[in-house]
Formats: sequence, structure tokens, C-alpha cells
Amino acid sequence: MTRVTVAVLVRDGVLPMELGLVHQLLGTARSPSGGLLYDVRTCAPRPGRIRTDADFPIYAEHGLDAVAAADTVLVPASHEYDEDLEPGALEPELVSALAPREGRRVASICTGAFVLAAAGLLDGRRATTHWLSVDRFARTFPAVKVDADVLYVDEGEVLTSAGEAAGIDLCLHLIRSEHGAAVAAEVARRTVVPPHREGGQAQYIRRPLAATEPRVASTAGARAWALARLAEPLTLAELAGVESMSVRTFSRRFREETGLTPMRWLTQRRLDRARELLETTDHTVDRVATETGFGTAASLRQHFGAGVGVSPGAYRATFRGAVR
Repeated sequence: MTRVTVAVLVRDGVLPMELGLVHQLLGTARSPSGGLLYDVRTCAPRPGRIRTDADFPIYAEHGLDAVAAADTVLVPASHEYDEDLEPGALEPELVSALAPREGRRVASICTGAFVLAAAGLLDGRRATTHWLSVDRFARTFPAVKVDADVLYVDEGEVLTSAGEAAGIDLCLHLIRSEHGAAVAAEVARRTVVPPHREGGQAQYIRRPLAATEPRVASTAGARAWALARLAEPLTLAELAGVESMSVRTFSRRFREETGLTPMRWLTQRRLDRARELLETTDHTVDRVATETGFGTAASLRQHFGAGVGVSPGAYRATFRGAVR
């Protein structure tokens, strides 16, 4: 299997964690037969010594030619420069190296989204960045449809993610979309992180609590209860009842904690389970639909097409090698 070439474009002031997580996740992903799936290369606008925001430098051996040739490009944050970027501020050579093409993905971590936006790659697209930088990002790049609540946004050939740890979610998403849920889950297990983190970055934004509300109840118990009953036809009222909340209160707090509505969250978890069954079992599509709570094969196909982008059969053919 030909390895996907990945260029990590670093600049002075790069956050070492963001550089390291790409190498740790993509750089160690392996196929079921044990072969490495990605060839990760650290690149810079000019190869050589690069300052980080820590007390040590790094050395980038590769330059923009490697960025231009890569199948996937990831741009981690550099807080020294990112928020000063404006439309058209990048060097033409850098814009050219980042240019999208068919089959290529360009992604950012944290405020690396400012680089993609300055290159014009996010105009008219949904995108996200760290919640502390969202307002400035939206003012500077009004052509971008900013989503402040999510951990990452996948717009096909261009992807963006929120703060540093959201880069982990983004990398696992890339692995999952290119090589299947089982490979991504194995990378997550080895790294000791969840294969799919709940919610969006809205849950990390500091909000004052009312003086009369000393402790906000959680919806975590209802989520755990639902995960154990995905095959059942669960209702919003049942989920709210698990936490002894009204439907209105439960829905509001659920969205505050996860960034999603309860039923949207439930659909995503059912799709996760369907992907797992399609990859690891010989179950018919009808049986997968029953075991994941979609009820019928037609319903599963509709939700799978909308949520994953392909049919269940095509997904199985890609990630398991046989259509059942």
C-alpha cells in the first residue's frame, strides 16, 4: 500500500504539542497487515532552525516544495503571527504550496486556520479555530462561515480544528475517513485517547453560573444509558427522564455539554456503531440497521449517506474489502 505523504508546515513560534501530535497519530497509524499508512514530514517556508513557543528549537529539513507535493498538509498554530494575518498577507510561494487539488487535503490546528483563511482557502466555507480567537477570526475574514462550537470542521478538501487537543480529534478523523474506524480506534488506544470525543469546544468556554444555581446537573448519565441501548427506539423524553429533567432543560444542558442536540448526538453514535459492525462483522445491512437502532435498511442507508457520504455497502467494500 502506498503511504499518504503528509507535510506539517511549521513556522517560528510553533506549538510543539501540535507538531508532535501529528507525528504521534498519523505517523504511527498502521494497516491491519502492519504497514505504516502515512509518511509525515516536518516542513517550513525556509528549511532550517525553527523557534517554538517553548525553550527549545526544532529543525525542519523540508521546504515548500515538499508542502506542494504532499497529499495532505497540516498547519499547526504559531501564536506569534497567526492573529496578525489578514487576507492576502501570505507570500505567493506559500499560497501556491497550499493550493488545493483533487484528492488533496489541507487542514489546520488551532489558529493555523488564520493561515488557511489568509490564503483564501476558507472563503465561503465553514471553519473553526480556538474559541479565544473566534471573534478576531470572524472580523478579519468575513467571507468565512465561522462555527465556534465544534472541535473540527470537514469541508472535504479543507479542514479546520479548534484548540491544541482538537488537533487529536482532527487527526483521528482523517485516519477514520481514509482508513476506517478500526484503524483509527487502534491509534487512539495506543495513544490512550478516546477514538471520538464527545461534544464541541462550547463546553470549554467559561460561563458564569447564576447565584441561585450552585451546581449544574450533567447529562452524562443519559448518554451512558443511551449507548447501552442503541438498538432500541429511544425518545427525547426517555433520555430526559433518565436525568429527571424536563425535555426543555435536558435539551439545553445537553447542547451546552456536547455541542449537539440529543437526537443528533444519538444519530452520530448509531452511525459510529454501524461503521464498526460493517468493518468487523458479516452482518447484513438489515441486521446492522436493527442492531444500531435505525430499524430498516432503507433508514440506515439514508442516514449513512447523509452522515458518512457513502452507502453502507460502499463503506464496507472500502474498509473491509467485501460487499455483503
